[in-house]
Amino acid sequence: MNNSSRRDFLIKSGYGLGGLTLSALLPGGGVLATNVMAAELIDPLAPKPTHFPAKVKTVIWLHQDGAPSSLDLFDYKPELIKLAGKTIPASFLKGIKQGIRGGNDAKLFVSNRTWKQHGESGAWFSDLLPNLAQHADKMAFIKSSVTIGATHNISVQKLNTGDVNPGRPSLGAWIQYALGSANPDLPAYTVLYNDKKVPNGGAATHWSAGFLPAVYQGTPFRPGASPILHLESPSLIAAKQQRGELDLLKRLNEHSAASYPEDTELKARINSYELAARMQTTAPEAVDISKESDATKALYGLDDDASKDFGTTLLRARRLTERGVRFIQVISGPLMIDGEPLNWDAHRDLEKNHRAHANAADKPIAGLIADLKERGLLDSTLIVWTSEFGRTPYGQSGNGRDHNPWGYTQWLAGGGIKAGTTYGQTDDVGLQAVGETVDTYDLHATILQLMGLDHLKTIFLNNGRSERPTVVYGKVVKELIA
Repeated sequence: MNNSSRRDFLIKSGYGLGGLTLSALLPGGGVLATNVMAAELIDPLAPKPTHFPAKVKTVIWLHQDGAPSSLDLFDYKPELIKLAGKTIPASFLKGIKQGIRGGNDAKLFVSNRTWKQHGESGAWFSDLLPNLAQHADKMAFIKSSVTIGATHNISVQKLNTGDVNPGRPSLGAWIQYALGSANPDLPAYTVLYNDKKVPNGGAATHWSAGFLPAVYQGTPFRPGASPILHLESPSLIAAKQQRGELDLLKRLNEHSAASYPEDTELKARINSYELAARMQTTAPEAVDISKESDATKALYGLDDDASKDFGTTLLRARRLTERGVRFIQVISGPLMIDGEPLNWDAHRDLEKNHRAHANAADKPIAGLIADLKERGLLDSTLIVWTSEFGRTPYGQSGNGRDHNPWGYTQWLAGGGIKAGTTYGQTDDVGLQAVGETVDTYDLHATILQLMGLDHLKTIFLNNGRSERPTVVYGKVVKELIA
């Protein structure tokens, strides 16, 4: 039996009745596709129905790469200030199995911050975030965030995919798979970053489709006027010639696809060629900020060298939001500090590091919230401030902080949330979450809920196993949802 007939036999006989039976057994009629079945997905990016009415249409995922210190931004701890310079009391170390780097005699550290409460909610902000503090009542804080692992690549992978094991889809890929695209001329899942280099880990760690078909992987938009590599046609290729080549390629692919209607990978390839052709016009226009007003550019901090790069990235994110992109992943880039490219990972000289990064991010993020509100988009957009973990209350290298997966702050703003609220807390020195915790998969489940998706019913059959975005975990944090 040759390869073609063997494949044809397997598709047409092996996945017939058995496939129908499996479909009937899936819980709750969830979204379903497989690598060899689901012939109904003629267009894998076509809009798909939600499980229930969605509260938001777009997620802007603000990953503060390197992990900022909640204790120097949002989580005010008078007891930490009182105990500064003393050995961390043993009572705060209970439950930390792997111990802490530097030993249990590490000294508690307090940076030179001034704290104030803001808005009717009375949310605490340090003086590093004066602009963002003005939007306190639009935000919902999660102050009992936890994760697994304390190394960047592993925890970033868990942040994006819900698991420390490689090969799983990112949250944005799951959303694009489950909902399709709202704009046929742009990817439903885009990735923005404000550094010239691709973020550490690249697609595999940040925006991979994992075991989902490759069409659901995030599409990175680079800084500059040419956001997507190789999108422009060669100068010697006329538009008519290119269109002819694409049409011929499409006919050849469709001829093959007709023989194997269950082959979703081939259909995805056909769609990717057509999307790329349409994006030659739409993608550069979508991120072109030249026609934005001077007032709008100033709102995002484009008139300040400190915030210009990140402000440009977030202004592009707003433009993509206007054009129906469902998931916009923004990864903050490193800054040159004392001649060294550094992200938020402040193991030493936290004061200088966090002041530089706060100056870069504070005004642009505040500007994004205000701009979305002004344009009537905030109610349909969810902004997520997130990081791979937090930072410890004890010091490192004299004036820095170590990694902290045991308790840190993340926040949400925009549609569908209980604005002006705080969920959870850390202990009196900000080392560990106490009470109800929120792990990465809980955050994912809550975001999916706001997008109209039940994380238990968003299903993909991978190698005979029904997979879902939150692996085998996850609870919706209902206290955060309006």
